[in-house]
Amino acid sequence: MPNPSAAMLVIGDEILSGRTRDANMHYLAGQLTARGIDLKEVRVVSDDRTAIIAAVRALAVAYDNVFTSGGIGPTHDDITADCIAAAFDDTIDVRDDARALLQAHYDRSGQELNQARLRMARIPSRACLIDNPVSTAPGFSLENVHVMAGVPSVFQAMVASILPSLTGGAPLLSRTLRLMKGEGDIAGPLGQFAQAFPDVSVGSYPFQKDGIYGSNIVVRGSNASDLDRAMAALAAIFEV
Repeated sequence: MPNPSAAMLVIGDEILSGRTRDANMHYLAGQLTARGIDLKEVRVVSDDRTAIIAAVRALAVAYDNVFTSGGIGPTHDDITADCIAAAFDDTIDVRDDARALLQAHYDRSGQELNQARLRMARIPSRACLIDNPVSTAPGFSLENVHVMAGVPSVFQAMVASILPSLTGGAPLLSRTLRLMKGEGDIAGPLGQFAQAFPDVSVGSYPFQKDGIYGSNIVVRGSNASDLDRAMAALAAIFEV
């Protein structure tokens, strides 16, 4: 039985302009791999309502889970929550449960829960809140879409909150064989190897060291015995 599938939607003009380097995709991929959920696609869209809605609808149909990052803060360009509601024909407003969390947080810090901060309590009516132990303002899940902040520390905390509730599969295992040979020298036998071991995936990742070309051959699969047999065959082919 195949593992559950997932996609990620990264939202924000700052990512597309190069002003901000996205760190969340790398983190999410590692966490999903350990959970046995296969990340199949990552998209990046601007802070554009039409683009966000279209991407959410397309990804939600294609994959078991969709994770979004960015655009749920207190400023005017934080439009993700409204777009998710629109994508699923849901209503959105300040919700009492989210407001209570924020009120308690700002009371403790001696700050005012003003109108800007209250925007972070705007949650679609059918959504379930995602806990945010870092800065309190919650994310949320609506159907199979999990909406989280773009700030890496908050994103990671929200991922930790939501992952235990999701159905996982067999964690993906990997083995690596490092060869000091260029891809042009190994492509033929590597292709034959891949055909002989259809139950594992095989990737070649070239590198250069001291002017010499090499390749890291990575074999991935969910069954440790299959990987061991594949690696033994691979070592024999390349006589290492």
